[in-house]
Amino acid sequence: MSARTEAALAGAAERRKGALVGYLPVGFPDLQTSIDAAVAVVENGFDILELGPPYSDPVMDGEIIQQATQAALAAGFRLRDLFTAVREISARVDAPILVMSYWNPIIQYGVDRFADDLKAAGGAGLITPDITPEAAQEWIAASERTGLDRVFLAAPTSSDERLAMITEASTGFIYTVSTMGITGERATLDANARTLVGRLREHGAARACVGIGISTADHVAGVLEYADGAIIGTALVRALRDGGVEGIARTARELAQGAARSH
Repeated sequence: MSARTEAALAGAAERRKGALVGYLPVGFPDLQTSIDAAVAVVENGFDILELGPPYSDPVMDGEIIQQATQAALAAGFRLRDLFTAVREISARVDAPILVMSYWNPIIQYGVDRFADDLKAAGGAGLITPDITPEAAQEWIAASERTGLDRVFLAAPTSSDERLAMITEASTGFIYTVSTMGITGERATLDANARTLVGRLREHGAARACVGIGISTADHVAGVLEYADGAIIGTALVRALRDGGVEGIARTARELAQGAARSH
């Protein structure tokens, strides 16, 4: 596994209650601005970056992220731009960079080639939202060879057998998701995520980070009561869309106050 991801999680646990993980689509609103935005997120309190290569069929993305990825594709994003972004961000900040990608673009690119190019660019690993461990043997082999982290997703609907498999196959952390809902269902989402993290711990999971529509410092503080990290995407993408790099820097600082407050 990538020692950098583990070190970032451990360091965040020492300094405060847990880690802040920020997601951004590469190439939105353009490649250079997406690079500058990712750097700003780290410089304003985030510990780990997730970079999403835009994809033409983003079935699991919310509306704001879908709009951003469609804009990036319309502006000419190509998968090679992902490695440019990872390389340039790595040169400017020390946070581990995980790529969160649908599986189809990786298959088309070539699994071993993708792993080699991600490693060469300075990436730390890959989050695969739409492939399960039993279907990921080629990627598991490539990640073992390259030392890249492989982060699989766990959901409240997952059986105990599946959670055990996910825990066994994942390195870095487990991406813990809860059913998305409207704002008024926040307490239910928290209960779902808290229960799921508890189940993962029972199966031996060392690190679980939660992404469930976290958008405020209060949400961050709540999640870090029971999880190793809080994953924020939509709130950051909205801030970049509406306020540019300055806007996303301001939002990152505000969210980071939740991590500080939770210790």
